Amino acid sequence: MRSALPADPPVGVVGGSGLYQMPGLTGLEEVRLDTPFGPPSDAYLVGVLHGRKVAFLPRHGRGHRILPSELNFRANIYGFKMLGVERLFSAGAVGSLREDVHPLDIVLPDQYIDRTRGRASTFFGEGIVAHVGFAQPICPQLRRILAEAGRPHARIHDGGVYVCMEGPAFSTRAESELYRSWGADVIGMTTLQEAKLAREAEICYATLALVTDYDCWHETAETVSVEAILDHLHRNAATALVLLGEAIRALPTERTCRCGETLTSAILTDRAAIPAATRRRLAAILDRPLGTD
Repeated sequence: MRSALPADPPVGVVGGSGLYQMPGLTGLEEVRLDTPFGPPSDAYLVGVLHGRKVAFLPRHGRGHRILPSELNFRANIYGFKMLGVERLFSAGAVGSLREDVHPLDIVLPDQYIDRTRGRASTFFGEGIVAHVGFAQPICPQLRRILAEAGRPHARIHDGGVYVCMEGPAFSTRAESELYRSWGADVIGMTTLQEAKLAREAEICYATLALVTDYDCWHETAETVSVEAILDHLHRNAATALVLLGEAIRALPTERTCRCGETLTSAILTDRAAIPAATRRRLAAILDRPLGTD
């Protein structure tokens, strides 16, 4: 028998490096899903926090078993959609590309530069074409809530450019200096694909970029110990849990953004021309804008 949970759509949370569970969730259930894109990173941990239903997923799996390049981003986001999630927060470790963005600071990116190679980052294809708007990749409502929730707990940089690199190796010094010359603020390996897929799924998305270190451009970077970086990782995770809890508490019932209308004019394919198998595969996404057969 499933425990009683609030009827409102759950708030989604993706935990990054150092954040593999969400203490404080009550009535906890593990939900394992099989999506049309394969299995997500782990079971979704579904429970209640501050009176809100929450679905938490550890991005790299419990025990940190999955490389950034191995992540099944489509399954992770589609699974949230299957659970009814409309708003999704995430957190992840990053390196700083700016002198004034210090370790233990938190950046709330509002832009991305894609330096990944060949990662699946769309649900579409196989008979259906869609081009979603991505000029503003982060939900402004969620980012504002994170900023307000975060200021009492951490040094917050509201806005910034996130370079998403392939990994798993870190940048060369030349690459790091190149990204700085582009005006980028932080560098990480994960959240760009999540943001793209959340937009296609009409899910609001915002992320906490948790600074663990300066990237290798910094003159002191090579003297920073692994122990210090791990300490920053764990301290950042603890701060993120507090901040996410406050953001979830502050979420209004209604969305005031346009994220839930993304597909209204984005799908170019004639409805009658969409293969039946593709419609079934994308049912969780397509039923709202296109109806069912």
